[in-house]
Amino acid sequence: MIAAEMQATEIGVRATVVVLDRGGEQVAMARMDGAWPGAFDLALGKAQTARSFHAPSAAFVSLIQPGANLFGIGTACAGKYVILPGGLPIRVSGHVVGAIGVSGGDTDQDAAIALAALGTF
Repeated sequence: MIAAEMQATEIGVRATVVVLDRGGEQVAMARMDGAWPGAFDLALGKAQTARSFHAPSAAFVSLIQPGANLFGIGTACAGKYVILPGGLPIRVSGHVVGAIGVSGGDTDQDAAIALAALGTF
């Protein structure tokens, strides 16, 4: 979490970071002072997406466009998944053991913060 907050501060973002375990339970959360209240729901959804599909949440952006294979997944899954950059699976010895989700900046900023945090696991 410290690495995420340091990266967010460096790029001028007030972020919310959520960490989930392999089963999808929230094991950590940090909301920086001044972070947008709605960022928690987005960070959680990005982490859920990365954990459930064992892939970065950004990997599915092209698949949710009209006419694509996963178009409508957000509605079908009651908003559980957030398919925007900022969600990354946490892997140990090649196995997904959880995920991190970040929200608060633009999509590139969220992805950079998540990547910084991932380096600490």
